[in-house]
Amino acid sequence: MCGIVGYTGTKNATPFLIEGLRALEYRGYDSAGIYVAGQGVVRRAGKIDMLAAAVPATFSGTTGIAHTRWATHGPPTETNAHPHQDSSETIWLVHNGIIENHAELRQKLVSEGTSFTSETDTEVLAKLVGSYYLTDTVLEEAVERALVDVRGTYGIAVVSTRESKKIVTARLGSPLLLGMGSDGYYLASDAAPVLPYTRQVIYLDDGELAVLMPDSYAIRSHTLKTVIQKPIQMLDWDAESAKKKGYEHFMLKEIMEIPEVIENTLRGRLLVEEGSATLDGLEKVEQRLKEVERIIVTGCGSAYYAGLVGQELIEEFAGIPVEVEIASELRYRRFTGDPKRTVLIAVSQSGETADTLEALRIAKKNGMLTLGVINVVGSTIARETDATVHNHAGPEIGVASTKAFISQVIVLTLLALKLGRERSLSKKEGLRLVQDLSQLSTHAKTVLQRADAIADVAKKYAHIANALYIGRKYQCPVAYEGALKLKEISYIHAEGYGAGEMKHGPIALIEQDFLTVALAPKDSLYEKTRSNMEEIRARSGSIVAVTTDGNTDITRIADEVLFVPETHEALIPTLTTLPLQLFAYYVAKARGLPIDQPRNLAKAVTVE
Repeated sequence: MCGIVGYTGTKNATPFLIEGLRALEYRGYDSAGIYVAGQGVVRRAGKIDMLAAAVPATFSGTTGIAHTRWATHGPPTETNAHPHQDSSETIWLVHNGIIENHAELRQKLVSEGTSFTSETDTEVLAKLVGSYYLTDTVLEEAVERALVDVRGTYGIAVVSTRESKKIVTARLGSPLLLGMGSDGYYLASDAAPVLPYTRQVIYLDDGELAVLMPDSYAIRSHTLKTVIQKPIQMLDWDAESAKKKGYEHFMLKEIMEIPEVIENTLRGRLLVEEGSATLDGLEKVEQRLKEVERIIVTGCGSAYYAGLVGQELIEEFAGIPVEVEIASELRYRRFTGDPKRTVLIAVSQSGETADTLEALRIAKKNGMLTLGVINVVGSTIARETDATVHNHAGPEIGVASTKAFISQVIVLTLLALKLGRERSLSKKEGLRLVQDLSQLSTHAKTVLQRADAIADVAKKYAHIANALYIGRKYQCPVAYEGALKLKEISYIHAEGYGAGEMKHGPIALIEQDFLTVALAPKDSLYEKTRSNMEEIRARSGSIVAVTTDGNTDITRIADEVLFVPETHEALIPTLTTLPLQLFAYYVAKARGLPIDQPRNLAKAVTVE
C-alpha cells in the first residue's frame, strides 16, 4: 500500500504518472517508483520530488504504472519500493494490500529456483505472475492464474515488456478506478489523480479484473472470466474532495475506515481453532515473552490511553501485572524491578514520538525486552525495539487519532489473548473472544451507520464550554480518550474521569446544563455507573449516555442516548469509542473549526 496510478494511450505517460503520485501524497507514503514501457523503472525511498529528480528527461512512453508505498513488509528502501519485477524482468507490478500467504508462496518459488531481492510480499506476487507467463500465454491469463494462489487483499496493476501497450489491473479489498480519457485510459487507487484529465470513471468491485489498451478496455470476473458491463459514473468532486473520498474532512473519512482497519489489524492473526492469536513480528522473542512477570506500556496522548485499555485486558486475561506510563514522565523515572523479567511496550502511531523513543532507549539500556505497537514500518521506534507488531491501519492524515487508536487497542487485545492462552485463559473463553473479535468489524459498521443521529446530538451541545466524561473498568480509558478528542478539535475544555471518582471532587462541577458523557454499556459495572448518573441527574446535570443496544432502562436517566451493539465486555471499548469520535467531530464542525489541523497540534511529536 498506498497509491497506484497508470496510463495507456496516445500521449507520453510520464507527466501523468508523476503528477498522479503527487495527487496521492496526502495518503502518506515512504517511497515511490515508476515504470514506463520502453524506458524501464526508477524507484526511490523518500518523497516524490526525489523520484521526479531521478527520472531522465528522455523517459517517455505511452504506457506506464507508478506507485507510492506505505511500508508493510520490509522497511522503506529503494529495493522494497514498487514496481517489482519477475525473474526475467518481463513483468512489472505495483500492489496495494497484503498478501497473507506470501511466505508460503515465496518458499514454493524459491524451491523452484526463483531468487528474491526485496522483503516485500509484492515481489512474491510479481514473481508468481511471471511463473505463469509462458510464451503462449497473454498477460491477463497469467495474472488470473496467480491470483487463484493468493490469499489476502490487493489492488494491482501489471504490465509486460512483451505486450507493451497493455495494463492488467485487479481488485480484492483495495480500491481501484478506471478513468475514461479522450487520449487513452487512466488507472488510479482513488479519484484525485484522474480529475484533471477526466471525470468519467468506472469503479472496480472486488473480484474484478480489467484489461486496458490505448483504444479499448474490458472488465471481467477474474475467477469466472465472464465479461462485465459496468456503467460510467461522473465525478462531481474537486481534487481535494477526491483525496478524501468525498468526505468533508480526513478525520471523518478515517473514522469511516475503521471497520476496514479492524479487519486489516486482525487479518491472519486469529487462531480460530485454538481460541488464540498470533502476532507477526514476535517470533524471535517468544521465549522471553513466556518468562515475563511484569509489563510496562508507554505512550503519549491517545497511545497512552490505548495502553490503559491494554492494561485491563492483559491483567484480566493473562494475570500479568501491567503499569501504564506517560512516556514524557517515564523517561525521567528510575526503572526498578528485574529487567530480565520485564517487557516495555512502546505504543506510537508514527513510530517517531520523541518521548516514547527516549523511554524505549532507557529501557533497553536497563536490559528490558522492548516491543513496539507501531503503524509506520521502518520508523525509528520500529527499528529500535527488539520486536514490533504493526497496526496495518494505513496512513492517518487527521491530527486527531481515530483509526490508529482503534488499531492500537485491537493489537493490545490480540497480545492479551495470546499471553492469556499461554497462561491461564481457558480455551472456551479464548474461542468466545476469537468469535466476537471476528464480528467486531460488522459491529463497527453498525455504529457508523448511526452517524446522523450522533450528529444531531452533537449539534445540541456544540455551544458548551466544559464537559465531563466518565466510565469504569474498560470504559475509564475510553472516557479519557473521548475527552481528549473533544478538546483537541473543538477547543472545549473536557476531562475524563473514572466514574467512581465523582464524589471525590468532580461532582462539585455539576449544575444545570453542565454536560456529562457517561460510558455505560451493560457490562459488569453497569449498575455502579448508573448510580453515578443518578447522582448527576439529581443535580440537574445534562447527560449523554453511550450504552449497548436494547438498554431502555438508561433512557429515563440520560437526556440523550447513543447505542452500540452488544459484544464481549472486553471488546466494547472499540465500539464505545466510535460515538465519541463522531460526537467530537460533529461538535467541531458545528463550531466551524479546522478539524483536520487543529491549532497548536502536530501529527507526530518528534521533539520533547
